[in-house]
Amino acid sequence: MRTWFDSELGQYVLAREQAWFDAVSVDLFGFNAMQAGHCGVDCLRANRMPHRFCAGPDEGELRCLSEQLPIASQSLDLLALPHQLEFSANPHQLLREAERVLRPEGRLLIAGFNPLSLWGVRRVFNRRTADWPWRGRFIHLTRIKDWLALLGFELAGGRMACYAPPLEHAAWIRRFAFLEAAGDRWWALGGGVYLIHAVKRVHGMRLIAPKWEGQWLPRPNWVGSTRSPTRNSLKNNG
Repeated sequence: MRTWFDSELGQYVLAREQAWFDAVSVDLFGFNAMQAGHCGVDCLRANRMPHRFCAGPDEGELRCLSEQLPIASQSLDLLALPHQLEFSANPHQLLREAERVLRPEGRLLIAGFNPLSLWGVRRVFNRRTADWPWRGRFIHLTRIKDWLALLGFELAGGRMACYAPPLEHAAWIRRFAFLEAAGDRWWALGGGVYLIHAVKRVHGMRLIAPKWEGQWLPRPNWVGSTRSPTRNSLKNNG
């Protein structure tokens, strides 16, 4: 995977995905943020949570499978899944695990390859190869949305990216640069990559964040002493 992202086609995908992850994660606050897989690419580099780490079977600070995270339930505020679902043997279990480890109102960021695109067409002709990413099982966006809804997630945003055909050379990719602007308008669901921002909702619970901007928190009011008056103070008052 890391070798593919070093290629000209991989750099084309990485630039657009990283721009989206940066724009979305920079304004997400909390304490614990984790990226599952692809630790060679820091998808959460723009996020400012104090504890950020990556987990993967062969790399990262935590070595594990994304479907079996050794993390306490409701302990993460942010979880990024860059191209994990299409390369998982059990993508639905992966999403269940994501729901388990996220706190209420926790954020889930997903990047996946879109089968209903020119990238999906190329995968049909290259699916027998062992090359990344064509050996993956591209999952329809509607199915991902259905799984998220069943697990209690609510979509907070998202977009398509990489409308140019998956050509190996940057010069050819640049010739189709006009599709990036035209794609959102004329072929909204035809991007090679979908990017999803979802929020874990818990029935009957909605966390309210404090408003930090433009004001200081009021100083606490100190509680007066509850000690009984001394003998001298009684004498003076008498």
